[in-house]
Amino acid sequence: MISVEAAYRLCEGITRVEAANFYYGIRLLPAPKQRGMCAVYAFARRVDDIGDGSLSQAEKLRRLEAERTQLDHTGPGQDPVLVALHDTRERFGLPWDALHTLIDGVEADARGTTYETFSELVVYCRQVAGSIGRLSLAIFGATDRDKASPLADDLGVAMQLTNILRDVREDFERGRLYLPREDFARFGAPPDPLTGPLGPLSAVIRFEAARNREWFGRGLELLPYLDARSAACVGAMTGIYRRILDCIEREPEQVILRRISLPVWEKAWVAAVALANGAAGGRRTFGPRALRNGARGQLDHSGTRSKDRVA
Repeated sequence: MISVEAAYRLCEGITRVEAANFYYGIRLLPAPKQRGMCAVYAFARRVDDIGDGSLSQAEKLRRLEAERTQLDHTGPGQDPVLVALHDTRERFGLPWDALHTLIDGVEADARGTTYETFSELVVYCRQVAGSIGRLSLAIFGATDRDKASPLADDLGVAMQLTNILRDVREDFERGRLYLPREDFARFGAPPDPLTGPLGPLSAVIRFEAARNREWFGRGLELLPYLDARSAACVGAMTGIYRRILDCIEREPEQVILRRISLPVWEKAWVAAVALANGAAGGRRTFGPRALRNGARGQLDHSGTRSKDRVA
């Protein structure tokens, strides 16, 4: 029988290797919260891999249903990720329904769902990312859970929207288009990032980026409800995403031509600023300007795939 300690070590290894952006924030947490976040990430990553894999649609849906069924069992059995996840549930009171909501969103991916309106896209973002926001909040704790929970959900939506903008080209090459078709029509752009005219497509990206920033503005109201270390974690993760969004807003055509990411040194710098702000008790200093007062975001045109599910 696998021990809880060994199960957490496996989840931590998965997160360290695969969570290219999230791990910079997670490692700012106290050890028990780090382990809990890694358990959540490892499960989300496993489910995400099913949705993104090369299996047939029917097989993807079958495996996702199997994951759902395992969650409903009374015990984790010998699955190390579920062993760690169940222990995290006991320690932090994870909202188990959020894991089912996550699977709902990945099932939409497996079915190749597209979105006519932004409202429809928000539903999907709440499934795959708002759910992670609520799970993370359970681990962080909050001074007012009722007020903090919808803000965590909104922040998850903001981060997922950044993922969608960053990965427009890559997702389309995989047969997926998340941006609302109504917005392509709004700017006279065909829903084809690979062959459509660059001008109208850039206008779509710029419009969505501005809307994305509004969601960050709402979601970051979460920070005053968190303790300093948890606020530092969220500040680091969202800081990296907002700097990616800065790059997209400056050069929206770049997401059509290549994938945007930040260099490692810049991510580390953002995490250091977040930790310093948290240590100083400056939880409100993670606003739109806080992480722009140093090195400017740069484009890293690496083709490396990042599979961050929003936390």
